[in-house]
Amino acid sequence: MSARRAPAVAGTFHKPVATREQAEAEVRGWSQLASHIVVPGLHGQVALPDRQLLAYEDVFATGRCVLLMGDVIALADRDPAMQPRLDCLVDSVCADLRAAAEETGERVPLAECVPDLYLDRIRPGGRLDRWYLRRDLPIALPHIGTTLTLRELAGFTLTANGRQLTLNVADTIDSLRHVLAPDRRWLAGLSQGDPTEPNIADPLCWLDFEFAGRNTVVGEAANLLWYLMALGGWLVPHYQPDVYSRTLRLALPPLSRPRIEYLDLHEGSRHIDVRYSWNTGPGRSAAVARALDGLRGGDGSGLEEIHAFLAMRILGVIPTSRLTGHDLLLVLIKLAESQEPLTTIDTFFTTTPAPHPHSGERSSHVPAPA
Repeated sequence: MSARRAPAVAGTFHKPVATREQAEAEVRGWSQLASHIVVPGLHGQVALPDRQLLAYEDVFATGRCVLLMGDVIALADRDPAMQPRLDCLVDSVCADLRAAAEETGERVPLAECVPDLYLDRIRPGGRLDRWYLRRDLPIALPHIGTTLTLRELAGFTLTANGRQLTLNVADTIDSLRHVLAPDRRWLAGLSQGDPTEPNIADPLCWLDFEFAGRNTVVGEAANLLWYLMALGGWLVPHYQPDVYSRTLRLALPPLSRPRIEYLDLHEGSRHIDVRYSWNTGPGRSAAVARALDGLRGGDGSGLEEIHAFLAMRILGVIPTSRLTGHDLLLVLIKLAESQEPLTTIDTFFTTTPAPHPHSGERSSHVPAPA
């Protein structure tokens, strides 16, 4: 699939890629997965003066698929009749991720895995340094009108929903660099590499192979779960609305979002009390719970090593400079929870589902499965 030209095929989607090397890496990733999971056809590669184009089957134009996972979740948020369709899709995704571990998994150094989402971002001078360590971010605390910087916040203890936490991002990043050392071995299998709502079509077909190849099993789980928990239903629609509207078929607005309901600052004792609720739509809440169960092993294990990868997803997707003080504090609280030994995975992924809207508010156009 390294041809200079792609044949003219009806129902083709042309994906632009910056360099020939990146295009060929994506083709290799696609080729590794094509015999293991459902993927669109790859018709060829087009070399242009300033970029490469990969010619994939357009699964929506050909009728193989109807919606993306994010669309199915949004419809299930609005109409409980969509829930079985969402359950089937989540189950299929989890089955593919488990199969990647069982059929192609082996313990390898992190340096032998696709580097983009984790190893490149954790390196000194990488994304986390630029976003969190090179300047002292101001955080406007909600409800009280006080601003603390990220370094000042590290000197406070915090109680969030009754749990004692410390919000020291610099220490967390140092710890992540130790845990995610290039020579540390992880269970890794051949997978798509970025299991997020815009990259999963319904009926199940995996899209976008930029990060395809050998990826850590717990990294894939962290990616999917955090997208379901926070990125898809909250952060991406709010802070990357152009990406959200461009990548989803329906791009329906989220019905609910996480909120800090109460905050009290005790400057003398350098302590902060916070009460928050992780509000989501009912379909999204069900998807989070079902994915969590589906990614566990048969004995209920399988996510023990997820914490470092989960922290990387929390820190490394939305630039901190874009976040309001309210939203950044929520992100930092979940970061601290992810690294707190007494926080269980089930507790971390607890959501507060909103009720379904009245029937008159539900979507009037629910596409049927192909």
